[in-house]
Amino acid sequence: MEGVGWSSLFWTVFKRSNNAMALIDERRCWVEVNGAFLRLVGHRKSDLVGHRAAEIVAGSRRTDREWFARLRGGDYFGEAQLTSADGRLISVHYAAHPELVTGRRLILYVALDTGRRGRARRRRRRSSDSDKTLTAREREIVRLVALGQTGPEIADELHIAHDTVRSHVRNAQDKLGARSRAQLVAVALAEGHAADRPAS
Repeated sequence: MEGVGWSSLFWTVFKRSNNAMALIDERRCWVEVNGAFLRLVGHRKSDLVGHRAAEIVAGSRRTDREWFARLRGGDYFGEAQLTSADGRLISVHYAAHPELVTGRRLILYVALDTGRRGRARRRRRRSSDSDKTLTAREREIVRLVALGQTGPEIADELHIAHDTVRSHVRNAQDKLGARSRAQLVAVALAEGHAADRPAS
């Protein structure tokens, strides 16, 4: 599933990120999962990719009509119970981003937190298209966040203050309507906001 340009960057970030991520296709099958996701559930990649997500997702099932409505809709939050390889149930709050990713209709899932129940997630108002363009520095920082680097690590790498990193992350979240860093990663990866702009 390697590609060139933005496609290559997407897969590099997806695979290297410390955020648990998964891609599911319109048939509700796992298309790809990253290492963080495999560590979370304890399953082998070969046990998941190509198989139906319902094999390890416990609880309620969406009808086909509800599922295809999700594919046509925008970002959403949810909670799921995943069955780990040793039979334990893992509670996962997630952000989801339906999108055409590298030419396929997929939903990108990013774990927001795991192992505990929390309050219902509120969807943030998304900025209008005219004010959601990230600056070059914001794109650079979002890319590093997607790779799983912490604020202090990003500050050290870019030789800027940690408070400056936090400000850039907040600004990017506001522009893209992301409630958390994990959702910011989901939106940025799916929409290409973490990609470096080609020089003109």
